[in-house]
Amino acid sequence: MPLRQLSLRYTQARAVARLCALVVWIPLSVGFEACLLPVPGTAKIRWTRVIWGGLCKILGLRTRVIGKRAGTVGGIAARKRGERPVIYVSNHMSWLDVPILGTLLPSVFVAKGDIEKWPVMGLISKIGRTIFVSRQRSTTGRERDVMIRRMVEGDNLVLFPEGTSSDGSRVLPFMSAFFAIAKLPKLRDDRDTGQFPPPYAPGMTPLIQPISLVYDQLDGLPISRLRRPVFSWYGDMDLGPHVWQLLQWKHGRATVLLHEPLDPDLFPSRKALAQAAWKAVVDGAAELRQNREGRIQPGRFDPATLPAAFLPPYVRKTKALLDRIRSFFASSKKQD
Repeated sequence: MPLRQLSLRYTQARAVARLCALVVWIPLSVGFEACLLPVPGTAKIRWTRVIWGGLCKILGLRTRVIGKRAGTVGGIAARKRGERPVIYVSNHMSWLDVPILGTLLPSVFVAKGDIEKWPVMGLISKIGRTIFVSRQRSTTGRERDVMIRRMVEGDNLVLFPEGTSSDGSRVLPFMSAFFAIAKLPKLRDDRDTGQFPPPYAPGMTPLIQPISLVYDQLDGLPISRLRRPVFSWYGDMDLGPHVWQLLQWKHGRATVLLHEPLDPDLFPSRKALAQAAWKAVVDGAAELRQNREGRIQPGRFDPATLPAAFLPPYVRKTKALLDRIRSFFASSKKQD
C-alpha cells in the first residue's frame, strides 16, 4: 500500500475515533451537568469548564494563555464579599471559540436565540445555562434584565459583541448595545423607573475584560491565511463538514490574550466603552496573527485614544481649545 494512502487511512481512523469519543463524552458530561443544576454553589460553574476542557482535548486543541483573568469562579458568596462581576468580550471566529473560552473562563455564554432551537446544541446550551438573546426590541428589556440578574446572583458572562463570526483575518466593529448591561442609563428624577433596569449596588458595576483570540498553529506550524478556514466557521458554512475536517488534523493551537479590565464607570458612554474594548481586541489580535508575542493592552481610560465623536461635549471643547493653543505656539516657533 502506498505511503500516502496509508497516511490518509490513518488520518481518517483518527477522525472516526475522535468522533466516537465526542458521542460518548458529550451526553455523559452534559447529563452530569443537568444533575448539578439544582445544587447551590459553584459546582455547576466548575463542571462546565471540565466539559469544555474535555471537548478541547478530544478535538486536539491546545491553548496558550497570555495575561491574567479578571474575576474568580463567582457565586452568590463572592458577590456578598464585594467581588464585582466580569463581562468577558472577545472576537468571534468559530463555534470552537466556545470550548476554548469556556475552559478558561468561569462564566456563562450569551448566544443568539436561534441556537436555542437547534436539535442537539440547543439542549446542550440550555443545560449549560446559556443566556439566549433575540435582539428584537420587544424582548430587549427582558433579556437585559435576565443578564443583569444572573450577574448579581454570581455569574460572569462571555459576549461576542461583533454579533456574528468572521473569517479570522479581521475583527468586526463591536455593537455598543451589548455593553448596555455594564453602562446603564442615568435616570432623571421625573422618569418612570419601571421601564429601566435595576441599578447595581454601589461599587458592583461589572468589569469589562477584552480578549483577543487567534488560532495560530496547525500541527505545530504557523497558520497561513489559506488554513484559517480549518478553524473559522462563518457565513453559510455547514457545521458537519467543518467538524469532520478539523477532526482529521492532529492538533491545533489557539492563543488567548487577556487584556487588563476596563471599568465602565470611568467611561462617558457605552459607545466609548465599546470602542475602547474593540481597540484592545483589534490590536492584540493583529499582533497574534503576525506570530508576534501579543501585548496586553492597558485597562485605564485614556480619552486621547478615542475618536472625538465618542467623547462627552465638555471633553471635546477642552480638547479643541488645547489643540488650538498648541497649533498657535507651533506656528509662533516657525515664524521665529
